[in-house]
Amino acid sequence: MKDIKMNNGLTIPQFGLGTFRLSPDEAENAVYFALLHGYRHIDTANFYLNEKAVGRGIKKSGVPREEIFLTSKVFPGYYKKIHEVVDETLKRLDVEYLDLFLLHKPFGNVKVAWKALEEEVKRGRIKSIGVSNFLIKDIDKLLEYAEIKPVLNQIENHPYNLESKLREHHQKLGIAIEAWYPLGSMNSKLMGEPIFDELATKYNKSKVQIILRWQIQIGNIVIPGSKNEAHILDNINIFDFELTQDEMTRISSLNRNKKFLKLPRIVEKIGTPLIRLNFDKQK
Repeated sequence: MKDIKMNNGLTIPQFGLGTFRLSPDEAENAVYFALLHGYRHIDTANFYLNEKAVGRGIKKSGVPREEIFLTSKVFPGYYKKIHEVVDETLKRLDVEYLDLFLLHKPFGNVKVAWKALEEEVKRGRIKSIGVSNFLIKDIDKLLEYAEIKPVLNQIENHPYNLESKLREHHQKLGIAIEAWYPLGSMNSKLMGEPIFDELATKYNKSKVQIILRWQIQIGNIVIPGSKNEAHILDNINIFDFELTQDEMTRISSLNRNKKFLKLPRIVEKIGTPLIRLNFDKQK
């Protein structure tokens, strides 16, 4: 496993563990197990309602905090109180700083939020800042006033959703791509593509490992989530082989501009106020 150098000179492990849709117990166990078996990058969010559990998993592992790259995110709303959001996030995770904090969606007053995050970087409570689910137009607008450029954009990215234009745009700006749903939510049609059976046989790997290896070779930062210990081990076991350029091209040609997750508009509009009511009820 290697680190990716971000545009601020800091590095991020290219492979990590995502905790989306994990319950507190599942998140705690997954983080603990992953850290014991070589993972050093953990991704969570206010929206996931499992930050306290992630913090417990980190403490339980015994891995020194400075060896772990820890990311969280703030969902739409409460941008005028971003410093309080950071306070609460650090408290729930039981850490003194975050390696990366993201704006989870381009809604609300993004400018106010970004300026506040820039202040947090200067204060040292956040080392790097970035965005999630931003389109090209959203990035361009942010760059009109940003003093600190986002280090990455975390997006749904997999063989059925390559996002070629966004990728080219970000490459020119030095903004990394981090893939959530890197396996396309294990969609049956995607997983059933003949090329994955072919390459799994050739390399003696699973279809999941072939896709994750493709992700690594196109330069993505990858954070597959799992509560299954065997899957957590298998997911990271992709650094002992390399796909050919022709194989990479064939996988990329599967692109359909197909996304598998879209939050209901009601969640986008009032999701944070509703979720916030449950923050203190986290286990």
